[in-house]
Amino acid sequence: MTDRKDALATALIHHPYVAPPEFDALPPGIFKASTVFFPNVAATRSRRWDDKSGYTYGLHGTPTTFTLEARLATLEGAHHVLLVPSGLSAITLVDMALLSAGDEVLLPDNVYGPSRSFAAHELKQWGIAYRLYDPMDPASLVAALNEKTKLVWLEAPGSVTLEFPDLRTLVREARAHAPQAVVALDNTWGAGIAFNAFDLGEGQAVDVTVHALTKYPSGGADVLMGSVACRDDALHQRLAWCHSRLGLGVGANDVEALLRGLPSLALRYAAQDVAGRHIAAWCAGRAEFVRVLHPALPDSPGHAHWAGLCSAAAGLVTVEFDPRTSVAQVDAFVDALRLFRIGWSWGGPVSLAVPYQPKAMRALATPYRGTLVRLCIGLEAVEDLVGDLAQALAGMADLPT
Repeated sequence: MTDRKDALATALIHHPYVAPPEFDALPPGIFKASTVFFPNVAATRSRRWDDKSGYTYGLHGTPTTFTLEARLATLEGAHHVLLVPSGLSAITLVDMALLSAGDEVLLPDNVYGPSRSFAAHELKQWGIAYRLYDPMDPASLVAALNEKTKLVWLEAPGSVTLEFPDLRTLVREARAHAPQAVVALDNTWGAGIAFNAFDLGEGQAVDVTVHALTKYPSGGADVLMGSVACRDDALHQRLAWCHSRLGLGVGANDVEALLRGLPSLALRYAAQDVAGRHIAAWCAGRAEFVRVLHPALPDSPGHAHWAGLCSAAAGLVTVEFDPRTSVAQVDAFVDALRLFRIGWSWGGPVSLAVPYQPKAMRALATPYRGTLVRLCIGLEAVEDLVGDLAQALAGMADLPT
C-alpha cells in the first residue's frame, strides 16, 4: 500500500491537470526549462530545433526565446536570430563559427576594444590572423583584403570616436576583392532603428549583424544579452551549430525583460536621439572642447555618410578636450558630474560619462590629441544634463581658453 506522503510526492510532479490553451494577453508566456518532454522515442529522432520547428532541449530554445528571436529578426530586417549571453559573445560566436586556422579577419581601427583583444589573443593562438584598416578610407580596406580574408567586420559608427563610414562602399569593395569573405556589422548603435543593415540601398547589404541587446533593446541597464542575425539559411546553419556546440544560452527572466523593453524601443531611441543632438550642439559651442563627435553634426567625421543612410542617431556624444588640458583636469571634470554617472555601457535611463586616451585606442594614425570623454545620454531632462555639464566645466581650474 502506497503511503499518502509518497503518493502526494508523485502526484505533485505528475499531476494530470493541464491549463486550457485559450489564455491571451500582451506579455508572452515565460517558459523555463532544461529538459523538454517528447511524446515518444521517434520524436527524439525527428524533432529539429535549428529551424525553430520544434523543441529539443532548453539550451536550444523555448517558446519564450523563439518569440524574442522572431521579434529581433523583424527589428534587424533579418530572417534568423540567435541569442547569446552578451554583445561580446555575439562577436566571438561569429569569429569562431566562420574562421579557421590560416584565415584572416579584418577589423576597423576604431573597432570595439574587446573585439580587437579577442583577435589579438584567442584568434592568434588558434592560427587566425587579423589586420586593421582605416574605415574612413575604403582604399585602406582594399589594400588589406586578400585570398585569406574570410571575415570583414564593420562598425557604424566607430567605437567611442563615432566616425561614420561609407558602409555601401566598404561592402562593395569587400564583395569585389574578397568574394569569399563574410561581411559582418556591429549594429548596436543603429539598434535596427537608424538604418537597415540588410538593405543599405544600391544593392548593398551585410551578411551578419551583431547587437548588444544590453543597450537599447533592454533599456533598463539590468540585462546582459546579445544577438546574431542573418538572412542566408546556410550561413545561419553554420552559426547555429557553432552556437549549439559552444553551449550558449540565455535565461528566461532576461528574455522576459527584453520582451518587455522592446515595445518602447523606438520611443526611447527617439528621445535619446533628440537629447543627444541637443547636447552635441551645446558642446560644440564650448571653448573647452576642440572637437565634438556626433554623426549628426556637420563637422563630425562621416556626417555625409550618416545623412545619406540614417534616419536617426543613438544618444552618444564624444568630446575632445583641448590637448593642453591635463588628464587630471579631465578626470576632475568627470568626477564633478552629478547626473552623469561614471560607467560603461549605454542605452539605459541614466546618463554616463567615461574618459578615454585616444592613443591607447588606435594602432593607425589618429587625429585626436586631447583626452576624450564619451557621454551616453539617458532619459533625464536635457536641460538638467546641460546644467550638469556646465557646472562640471566651471569647476575645472586653470582651463586654457
